[in-house]
Amino acid sequence: MPIPPTAPAPAPAIGRVAVIGGGANDEHSVSLASAAAVVRAVHELGLTAVPLTIAEDGSWRDAHGAPLPAHDAVALLTGCDAAFPALHGVRGEDGSIAGLLDLCGVPCAGSPVRAGALGMDKHATKLLAESLGIATARSRVVLPRQHVTEIGCGVPLVVKPTTGGSSNGVFVVTDPDALVDTVEQARRFGDSVLIEEYVVGREVDVAVFRDRAGALRIGAPLEIGVAAGGVFGVAEKYDGTAEFTVPAAIADDDAAAIREAAARLYVALGCAGVARFDFFLTDSGPILNEVNTAPGMTEQSQVPRMYAAVGLGYAALIRELLYAAV
Repeated sequence: MPIPPTAPAPAPAIGRVAVIGGGANDEHSVSLASAAAVVRAVHELGLTAVPLTIAEDGSWRDAHGAPLPAHDAVALLTGCDAAFPALHGVRGEDGSIAGLLDLCGVPCAGSPVRAGALGMDKHATKLLAESLGIATARSRVVLPRQHVTEIGCGVPLVVKPTTGGSSNGVFVVTDPDALVDTVEQARRFGDSVLIEEYVVGREVDVAVFRDRAGALRIGAPLEIGVAAGGVFGVAEKYDGTAEFTVPAAIADDDAAAIREAAARLYVALGCAGVARFDFFLTDSGPILNEVNTAPGMTEQSQVPRMYAAVGLGYAALIRELLYAAV
């Protein structure tokens, strides 16, 4: 449930909002969809949206798709009262865009550099979570140019790049002889690769943001329906076939444990804006899967569904994130 603010905070004055989408990575099209939804919400709130796109080659584009020199993009950014980055993946979600906005002095409705960089690195996230006493799947990291010589544990295993999102490059390995080739496939999405034990449990996610009064607002837990032995893959995430149950039908103590772990991670990472925390709910309690500091933000994405379930609609969520930033 949302934690109510201890005292009302005045609404800041916001007129122009830069909404940044695209990105030079394999989540470009997903980011465009998130940015388009945010633009619609900004208009619904009676504000002026200034859409900017980072093309797949890293160049900037204006609202009409025309090339935009970097200095002109910065001029547009600094002419706005706030920016809402809807960038997923490397060279965006990993703290890159937050660093640019910070240097430009533009309030950012998202996590700062440190949180983005740590959250994007799944191995770093696991180390931090474990230091807080939050369980994660047993794993080993395969560094760039390092060869896999032995498994170290039994199959099935999950192989995935340490950076990246949208389940790109995530594979389930059931044959030990296929591990080396699978690691190389995962490396197409990132140089460093994680090899994790396959966790059997229900996939339950929760979202957190800090509002303008300083209170943490936690959405309803959401359960993802995944077939036994599978993963929540790219197709299921974006083709409309994913089965979401929100609020998740889980015991109160399990929901409380997931909310508490998510809140602790949000603070420890130094997050701002909204972040999503993905868990496996097992017989022995929740196990952290990963953290997403720039989650999908279409109207039908997981995070907006979580907040809609506790009475905070999509446009209202965008408004609260902008207020918190400014």
